[in-house]
Amino acid sequence: MSKSRRFLPSIIYDSLNSHSNLKRIIMNIGWLSFDRVLRMGVGIFIGVWVARYLGPDQFGLFNYAIAFVALFSTVANLGLDNIVIRDIVRDPSCKYETLGTAFILKLLGSGVTILLAISAIYILHPSNCLTQWIVGIIAVATVFQSFDVIDFWFQSQVQSKYSVWARNIVFILVALIRVVLIQMHAPLIAFVLAVSIEIILGAIGLLVAYRFLKEQRLKLWRFNFPRAKLLLKNSWPLMISGMAIMLYIKIDIVMLGEMAGDRAVGIYAAATRVSELWYFIPMAITSSVFPSIIEAKKIDETKYYNRLQKLFDLMTGIALVIAIPMTFLSDFIIRILYADDYVGAGPILAIHIWAALFVFLGVAQSPWDITEGLTKLAMIRTLIGALINISLNILLLPLYAGLGAAIATVAAYAVSGCLANVIDKRSRRIFLLQMKSLFLLRYLYRAP
Repeated sequence: MSKSRRFLPSIIYDSLNSHSNLKRIIMNIGWLSFDRVLRMGVGIFIGVWVARYLGPDQFGLFNYAIAFVALFSTVANLGLDNIVIRDIVRDPSCKYETLGTAFILKLLGSGVTILLAISAIYILHPSNCLTQWIVGIIAVATVFQSFDVIDFWFQSQVQSKYSVWARNIVFILVALIRVVLIQMHAPLIAFVLAVSIEIILGAIGLLVAYRFLKEQRLKLWRFNFPRAKLLLKNSWPLMISGMAIMLYIKIDIVMLGEMAGDRAVGIYAAATRVSELWYFIPMAITSSVFPSIIEAKKIDETKYYNRLQKLFDLMTGIALVIAIPMTFLSDFIIRILYADDYVGAGPILAIHIWAALFVFLGVAQSPWDITEGLTKLAMIRTLIGALINISLNILLLPLYAGLGAAIATVAAYAVSGCLANVIDKRSRRIFLLQMKSLFLLRYLYRAP
């Protein structure tokens, strides 16, 4: 371990040293990273092939529909993800009650999502049957995302390998289906159905993985109304935050579609697909170290903030390693991947990739928001970010189209993920930690 010390980020090294059982963190990060790297590799290959096959116009409509449903999907999620994980870690004896209650809540939320998405698309495009059908098919599939509570269980136990295996088997299968669809010269609606099939089979895969653990039983899950009220009381700020996040992640695509057309959406989506590939990294790392940060809070306040600082340092370093070369290679990357039909995506990628820096810092802050019970602050930050994104999109889209959307996105992430922490005195300490990580990167690794 002493020789490996110089190669390991401090947050991970300290976790291994302080708690031997937290060696599972490394394995968990490894499994989550494997999940995303596989998806990144296969996804970019298949995604590019689909984009080339469909062309900017149909690819734009496809991404418009996905973004449109995503705006309402936070109602289905209800902000329960980290709350459920936290409650299982804190009180394992009530795990079945927590899982059962969260499942029913998410099931009800998905019903509301379907109603809202279908109603909204009908109002906006009353005579466009194809768009209505595509949005409807994608929206209905959100019902099966209720089974994501099984993944919450695996995360709480730092055993993400089970959900990784389940989902990646499905992912590979659906990737092969997309290849077959291309070879068959299938219409756009077939690729939309493939999205729904992946969600449905993913739910089945999670059920099989959960059943594989013999001590776990779905029949033991039970709904409890008081616990439902408590979960919603804790999660509603995160749900609002999730809505705000989706607004400034997806509103640019929806507004671009309404103001500039499907082709502009297709070119912009080609750039953001490459840029957003990297967002799995902070999520994989943060979800894996989240339990150790909760434990540090119980033990010692100084240790708690030291771990957060190291997490911010790690995130900043990784984000810069990604963003700097991508800025200079953006045109080359787009030409290699998408060919001349999407050449306008290069400059968009060069700007949009810098959103990753603030995404990484924002994700790294989420354990602090949850542990401190300050999810309302997170909600306020994301609402501010959403407002900035919408305002800048209104100003910039008519002038710069996709470039304007990229600028608005980076600005929104910078505010919500970092700068807005200045507003409240309770989060100013986090702002200082983030600033230290941005400007003092020599602390990213321990000295040898």
